[in-house]
Amino acid sequence: MIFHSEFRLTVFFILFLLLGAYIPLSSSEQVNQTPFPLSFSEGQFLYTPMWSTTTYLRHADGSLNRSWASSYFPGVAVWWLGNGTILRTIRTGSGGGTGGSGGGVQKVAWDGTIIWDFRYNTNGHLTHHDVKTLPNGNVLLIAWETKTRTEAIAAGRNPSYVSNNGLWPDHVIEVQPTGPSSGDIVWEWHAWDHLIQDYDASKENYGVVTDHPELVDVNYATSTQQDWMHTNSIDYNVDFDQILISVNLFNEIWIIDHSTTTEEAAGHSGGTSGKGGDLLYRWGNPMTYDAGTTNDRKLFSQHDASWIDKGCPGEGDILVFNNGANRPGSHYSTVDQITPPVNENGEYYLEPDSAYGPADQTWIYTANPPTSFYASHISGAWRLPSGNTLITNGETGKIFEITPEGSTVWQYNTGGQVFKAVYISPEEEEPEPPENETTSDLDCSGSLSWTDIKPGATVVGSFELQNIGDNDSLLNWTIDASSISWGTWSFNPESGTRLTPEDGAVTVLASVVAPDEPDSDFIGYILVKNINNQSDFEQIPVTLKTPVNIIPPWLTFLQQFLTYFLQNHPIWETLVNNYFF
Repeated sequence: MIFHSEFRLTVFFILFLLLGAYIPLSSSEQVNQTPFPLSFSEGQFLYTPMWSTTTYLRHADGSLNRSWASSYFPGVAVWWLGNGTILRTIRTGSGGGTGGSGGGVQKVAWDGTIIWDFRYNTNGHLTHHDVKTLPNGNVLLIAWETKTRTEAIAAGRNPSYVSNNGLWPDHVIEVQPTGPSSGDIVWEWHAWDHLIQDYDASKENYGVVTDHPELVDVNYATSTQQDWMHTNSIDYNVDFDQILISVNLFNEIWIIDHSTTTEEAAGHSGGTSGKGGDLLYRWGNPMTYDAGTTNDRKLFSQHDASWIDKGCPGEGDILVFNNGANRPGSHYSTVDQITPPVNENGEYYLEPDSAYGPADQTWIYTANPPTSFYASHISGAWRLPSGNTLITNGETGKIFEITPEGSTVWQYNTGGQVFKAVYISPEEEEPEPPENETTSDLDCSGSLSWTDIKPGATVVGSFELQNIGDNDSLLNWTIDASSISWGTWSFNPESGTRLTPEDGAVTVLASVVAPDEPDSDFIGYILVKNINNQSDFEQIPVTLKTPVNIIPPWLTFLQQFLTYFLQNHPIWETLVNNYFF
């Protein structure tokens, strides 16, 4: 929830006080409440909360099948590889970057063993957002590369559109694992090799933008922010040997040829398409190549573009989570399916002097009313074999399944932000656990995050824990905050004994006195331990930021209170979104 002005906060707070006597301040809704029939009752889903170091594999009824602990936040996707193995991006915390930052990827076995740990976070490079495994076992990764202001201007970028920090254009690398922590880059593609511009006639790439839809206008997006493209998803088509990426800040999806060599990918010829690394197809915003107006724009800060799998209704079409940020009229999200104009050879048709088709989507999911479903960022969609669609509202953490007609038939609330959930069909069974394996009883949810906190101020947050073991199991637990060297911490309760599954979730209140250091970021994690099983523990991520300009204490308290209240009362959150913002 973003609070746009102190005035609106005050207005809502007054209304809340007037009506508060008639509205209960607690909610009986459980995190995993599932009021709808279980449509894919034999399937499972995999996800990693954005600010958690744990990845979860759950059955359709919400019960936990498996969890994998990590030392890192996600960076930010996780994928199921089959045979009990996951591919999890990690946020290494080095190499700079912005939203979606990563730096590495790990392949993790069913028992938690890290099979492969690859880093790409040096020399101005940083992986981010998404990855994709190829049939040969190699891995495609999205990454930023650094271009100086001088390099950007030399490429025809308008100097007014680039700061002294330069630009971070995206590139794609294919990595072949060669050892437990090593890999060879066997193929790569750089957007920077395929630029055009009509600003500086003295540059080699000067030309008419509308005549070259296969190239990228280096002056599209007039902001001076470094993250120029913000590519946030990647997919692979094995039949065409092509790659699909979602380019968020261009409000477009692009398709490129993967059959090229690295040398061909840097040029304009070669590969099955004969076009080298030039764009084979683009859709969503023809303004990027001067072939349309705002009325022709279809995508709005989209995420998770993917080809619909074989065997699923709409196979071969492209499914996109259309976030709807800055959508004309009002902000709301949709899930869009398009049928690209492609033949059996993977060749895309473009009518001369026009934009790439289709003119309209094949299918759109829109909530009723539309504004009741909105995620300004992250999120995803997955077409199921039944023809239903599994949707992740990343901002709220709600995963739900809808029919082709738009009816919700299943839902699950993860309790926190999620980049996107991955569906696992019942055919993809996990391996049998070893006979001597000890199962986990402890499960935690939530994180502790505070922003704009006055140095020395005391803030309070909470998280939940529960016993997910067998019916006769007893959980004895304790909190260990020894890894955090900043702030003064206290917990209530700080430990517990003989917690049963029937007891439900326990809410732990955490209080910390912020360090007396302005304009600083503090991060860390708290361990919640099973006293009787040292391998059974959960990490609660912690972040705290102190600003240079301190907002009034009453507004800080009010914002935190309203955020907590609205997150736990969806009806009121919808009311505020519709009538106050």
